[in-house]
Amino acid sequence: MNQYQKIIFVDSSDTTRSPMAEVVLKSMKMDYPISIHSRGLVVLFPEPMNQKAEAILISNGYGSQKHMSKPLTQDDIGDGSGVLLLTMEDSQKEKVFQEYSNLKHVYTVREFLGHSGDLRALYGAPLIEYGLFYEVLKGLMEELVIKLCEEEILE
Repeated sequence: MNQYQKIIFVDSSDTTRSPMAEVVLKSMKMDYPISIHSRGLVVLFPEPMNQKAEAILISNGYGSQKHMSKPLTQDDIGDGSGVLLLTMEDSQKEKVFQEYSNLKHVYTVREFLGHSGDLRALYGAPLIEYGLFYEVLKGLMEELVIKLCEEEILE
């Protein structure tokens, strides 16, 4: 049985890093079906994906995105079993622990993969920084697929 049935990437606004992670991971081959989403901790109303983030995804062959930001809710987490919450920063992980219950698997993306440090915020950064972030993110998503598939084999 798969340890995780759902992955939720969590960021502040759900307009840049978390939807990029969702799109990149969804494009990768997984050994078992898994639901992949992105959510924000501070979403007052739905907003489209950041234009620079979308431009980078398009330039890397992902096509136009129809993403609209959504807030993380307790319904997304449910009873917590089978849900892997991956935040972009440690402070976001702490906020998740403060505001939600039934949390069983909450990590920063880098922490889950055995690395340290946050995925830096891109707000106000030039387009080239978004491109560099994409390269880092793609590598992390490749590591994530390998880790999830290895965990599946060990179960």
